[in-house]
Amino acid sequence: MKLGVICDGISRDLPHAIDVMDEFGLTHAELQFVGHTEVGDHSAQEIRAIDALLRNRGKPVSCLSRHIFAGMTTANDPGDALHLRHMDALKRVIDMAHVVGSPLVRIMTNKKEQILWGRNGAEKWNVAHGAWDKTLALIAPACDLARDAGIGLVVETGNGTMVNSNWTARRLIDDLDAKDVLRILWDPANNCWCHEEAWPRGYETARDGYLGHIHIKDVQVDTPSATLEVRRMGEGQLADQYPHVARALRADGYDGVVSFESVYHPGNGDFEAGFRLCIDRFRALFG
Repeated sequence: MKLGVICDGISRDLPHAIDVMDEFGLTHAELQFVGHTEVGDHSAQEIRAIDALLRNRGKPVSCLSRHIFAGMTTANDPGDALHLRHMDALKRVIDMAHVVGSPLVRIMTNKKEQILWGRNGAEKWNVAHGAWDKTLALIAPACDLARDAGIGLVVETGNGTMVNSNWTARRLIDDLDAKDVLRILWDPANNCWCHEEAWPRGYETARDGYLGHIHIKDVQVDTPSATLEVRRMGEGQLADQYPHVARALRADGYDGVVSFESVYHPGNGDFEAGFRLCIDRFRALFG
């Protein structure tokens, strides 16, 4: 499999992040922040410099990952001021993707409403009526924009977003009839918050052409206490599930990138140190 990393999880100093990638044989760069700037906000000159650096160092870009649509709610409408700002940011990221050769741009979804569908009374008393339809309306213009631009979108399964599982991601894609342009950015650790197991349910849901990109980290969630702990790779609740996922990806011929998300530190705030404690375990599983 093609292995990469979200570069700013090592360092926002991109040349240094690339040095560390070389040290551990990671080939694909996922860009989120470069320097102090989120992708989509760099100048044309800065983008050309980023592109030249990555090409000279032999690091193809796997995905441009801006937090598009994050923070929106069902109170927002397509075409309102906040939605237009996110759509404008998406246009800028797509423009950057064309320059740096990224095949994918990440989007998020609006903030989570907890119960979207129900039966036997829940449909009357518990469902957040209209919330899912509002989400579809907010995301549909992004799919149209990406189609016109000839770029692929991936929607991340987030902790507190409407798409917080592979099941909701697949339903979003199907309900928008957008499988041609939109696929799942699967973050199995994020999906732990809603108790969707990575194996077998999460993987089986994302099969059959829905899976576009993967983020890997390990966590321990305590949903009743609203507490999330990032753990060293192989020491969280996904430790016994990731080997099954890796074998299935190989067996199915997954041709996308598996990106390590370096958000663990060993208690001292040093995320590069956390990366170094995890990366060999990541490579042993997915390499």
